Formats: sequence, C-alpha cells, structure tokens
Amino acid sequence: MTDDLRDELPDDLNADGFVGAYQFPDNSRRRWPGVIYLVIAAICIGVYLIAEDAAIVNGGWLAGAAVLVVVGVFSITSGWRMNIDEKEALIAAQDALGFGVGHASVQQVWRGLRSRPTWRVLCYSAEEPPKRRGLVLVDALDGRIVEHLVEDNPEVAASVG
Repeated sequence: MTDDLRDELPDDLNADGFVGAYQFPDNSRRRWPGVIYLVIAAICIGVYLIAEDAAIVNGGWLAGAAVLVVVGVFSITSGWRMNIDEKEALIAAQDALGFGVGHASVQQVWRGLRSRPTWRVLCYSAEEPPKRRGLVLVDALDGRIVEHLVEDNPEVAASVG
C-alpha cells in the first residue's frame, strides 16, 4: 500500500541529495520544546486548580505537570548556543595533535548532565598511508580542547611488521 504514513526527517536534518557544505543544527533549538513543556505544565496546573472537583481531574494532573516542568527546565538549560562550528573544531584539533591532518571525521556529541555540545574529531596524518592518528574532543561553546589522544596508526604498523 503506497498511502502508508511514514516518518520523515525535517529538511534541515535530511542530508540525502544535499550538495554543498552541511551545517549542523544548533543545540539552542532544544529551548523551544522546553518552553512548550512548561506551557503545557501550566495548563495542567490550571486545570487542576479550576476543575479539581471534576471526575477526570485528580492528582495525576499535578504529577504530569511536575514531570513536564522537570523535562522543560532540562530542555531549556541544555539548549546551548554553539559558537564553534565543525571547521573551527577541525582547526583546533590539528593544532592540538601537532601533525598535518589528511583524512578527518567530525561528529557532534554531548557530554555531562546538561548535555554540553562537543565536537569529536578523528584525524589521520597526511602521509599515504597515514602514520599517525588522533582523537580530539573540542568544546563547541568556547573551542577549548577537552581531551586528545595521539598514537601511531596500528594499521600501518601491522602491515609493516
């Protein structure tokens, strides 16, 4: 049946058929759902206070509102605005590693209780085949290097030995 309802990625997240530089969506988009959760929580509290003697209104409305408040506050406080993009993270990673970067991969990850955005950068040195590789975590808010690891490429060492 071709009329089935299917999930679909929003246009700004769908990379199929995309030509050009991809821009990661900013984490500050998390704030909007947080505001919506808080508005729904306020409505639940209002319904409980206004119609507390109605048959379908009970303490569950307050419990639901409490959960929505917690989730809403979390969404708002974890909606960080990223100041460092993936290109700047790659430059910071190259500086931290101390070798010229050939192939590299950049991935957005989150760390900590409040989901602070971080760039995870995997780099190989520019030689062919690459002799070294490194992994660097770059904070997406201020560009500082959170962690980095550099090692000889074991794939090259295994093929030589």
